[in-house]
Amino acid sequence: MRTILATASALALAACATGPDYAAPARPQAASGQFVKADSPAVTTAPAVDGNWWRLYDDPVLDGLVADALAANTDLRVAVARLAKARAALSETRVGRLPDVGASAGATYGRLPAGQRAPGAAREDWSIDAGLNVAYEVDLFGRVTRGIEAARGDLSAAQADADAVRVAVAAETARAYADATSAAERLAVAERIVALLDRGLRVTERRAEVGLTTRLDTARIAALRHQRQAEVPAIAAERDAALFRLATLTGRTPAELPQAAGARSTTLRLDTPIPVGDGAALLARRPDVRAAERRLAAATARIGVATADLYPRIQLGASIGSTGPDIGDVFGAGPLRWLLGPLISWSFSDHQRARARIAGAEADTQAALASFDGTVLLSLQETETALSAYAHLLERRTALQSARDEAEAAARITRAQQREGQIDSLAQLDAERTFAEAEAALALADARIASAQIDVFKALGGGWQDAPPVRTAAR
Repeated sequence: MRTILATASALALAACATGPDYAAPARPQAASGQFVKADSPAVTTAPAVDGNWWRLYDDPVLDGLVADALAANTDLRVAVARLAKARAALSETRVGRLPDVGASAGATYGRLPAGQRAPGAAREDWSIDAGLNVAYEVDLFGRVTRGIEAARGDLSAAQADADAVRVAVAAETARAYADATSAAERLAVAERIVALLDRGLRVTERRAEVGLTTRLDTARIAALRHQRQAEVPAIAAERDAALFRLATLTGRTPAELPQAAGARSTTLRLDTPIPVGDGAALLARRPDVRAAERRLAAATARIGVATADLYPRIQLGASIGSTGPDIGDVFGAGPLRWLLGPLISWSFSDHQRARARIAGAEADTQAALASFDGTVLLSLQETETALSAYAHLLERRTALQSARDEAEAAARITRAQQREGQIDSLAQLDAERTFAEAEAALALADARIASAQIDVFKALGGGWQDAPPVRTAAR
């Protein structure tokens, strides 16, 4: 007994994990610096973006909708379920560190040969056997240890995946709300343009009645008015679609969406520069980068799991039990047996298969490393692209604002000139058309800017910190 315990202690002290030890991959040095588009007046590098970035819009309705989405979104419920599965897998793997304890019992009825029968025992009788078995694997080559490392990596990756879903859910909820508000503003602009054209049409019709213009001029401005009127239902449909999308994101049916979600009629605007931080803060914050790094760690650990199959498995076992003709003999003072000793199993003929598994695990690790590098590069690309698009949209809006102001002034002048008979209705029609197009283009630019702002926030990877717990459906 002492010899076995001493042997087990020596094996435990000498144990070492096979396979490579994990080291976090290096990131491109340039990835930690300032963004290429950080010099835009639309952004600021300090401080980094707040996790709850949607609060920068100072809209309590948006804050409530994002909170609802982070608690009830169905995609998040799927991610949380996968996280629970990964946590259960880690718990199962950790069991490998514990002894395997089992009990057995059985009863048989039969006849023993005369030479095997005890003197005076019946020729035919019951035989009852019960025992307790204990087995413990000495993790000499780290098969269990590396398996736990891999399971921990999978769990951390699942956690990061859930955080990535939170980022997407928060961003898409804000985008749906922004699309609904911008559509409401564009709808108001379209209706205002139709009202202006209605007034112009009435003036032209009165002038035609007294012979100051022709029916052709009336037909032309009426056609323009109907064209702009036709845009109203399309914009209204866009607004409805955004609200329905918002309901789904927050875990509701369209009929359950609160009225406050559609009450705002002005586009979301953020007049202050967006805090973006730098590349180092971005890579530390983005959940997809963290998930890729943790998958690489798990893949590296699985090389050790596969390598351990090249070596023998050592188990320490113990068994105690008793056999007798009835239960009283088994659990009473009947004969007791016990066994104690090591068990070594080593399949020499399986080395070819084990080496193939090692090669496969190494290939998986190389793929995970490439995936990590690609995720880092993609995160920088997405951020730079979003910042560039946002900055250029702001420049475009400035030009469109000037064009809209000039078009409005021109339309106002032509209306006065037409009333005084200085110009014909065709000139007024051109001015009204130009103003209508400039007004609609400016409203559409505001909608695109709001969406571009959300693209920036989504690329920056904020929104998973301090998220509320996800509600699970009752079964």
